Amino acid sequence: MYLVTIIYFMNTNKIVILTGPSCVGKSPLEKTLAKVSPDVRNSLHKLLLYNDRQPRPGERDGIDYRFSTTDQVKNFKINPDFIFMNVRGDLQALDLKELVKILEKSHAFFEGNPYVAKALLDHPGLASFPRLSVFLSPLSKEEIMELKDPAWHIDIPKMLSEIMRRKQLRRKTKQKVEISLNDLEDIERRVNSVYEELSMAWHFDYVIPNHDGEDSDNWEMFYYPIGDARKTLHAFIELLKGNIPDLAEKWDKDFLPCNL
Repeated sequence: MYLVTIIYFMNTNKIVILTGPSCVGKSPLEKTLAKVSPDVRNSLHKLLLYNDRQPRPGERDGIDYRFSTTDQVKNFKINPDFIFMNVRGDLQALDLKELVKILEKSHAFFEGNPYVAKALLDHPGLASFPRLSVFLSPLSKEEIMELKDPAWHIDIPKMLSEIMRRKQLRRKTKQKVEISLNDLEDIERRVNSVYEELSMAWHFDYVIPNHDGEDSDNWEMFYYPIGDARKTLHAFIELLKGNIPDLAEKWDKDFLPCNL
């Protein structure tokens, strides 16, 4: 059973970033955190991005994203008060003025893809704010190093894509009775960028390996998570408290080189 947890942040509010490939487990981690440690979750004010795609099953406008038309999001491209980007075909934008206002009162929390997360790390207007950045990986550093052994003759990008493809298919099957052609095309867009996204992990403060992605029942089968879902949740809470759990890893720049 989980004890009430208090976040021991510094006096200055932080930008807390939780990122990783699509379906790696970011969303269920956030939801489970709110359920089992509401004091922790309530101390983090979530950033809402504008997004021009249609909501997925279970997503709510104003809760998960600000779902908008393509033209509406495109208008943010020329506005210096917004971070604008094309993420796997989805147009997304983040209101920087809103972010600064949040930081005046509380910690700002971003949960989402590595492209937006990296933009938050790099934006010069946010350089003065402390940050805690956490990247979720579907495999541990040790597992990837073993797979990189030339004797195994493994194509690492293809294998990582296949791992996430299966997670994506399981998640989509749980969400919908029938998977459409558009669903399959969306999955392919996401898995085709997995290696590139994992090659960005070294930019972030810590990497947490998590085998229980968004497709896993270990998040919600029981009230409290089990398996890797439980370990990942504990590790994230420890990082928020200012501790470094054994599960947290540091990746080097050349660990997964990418020339894309």
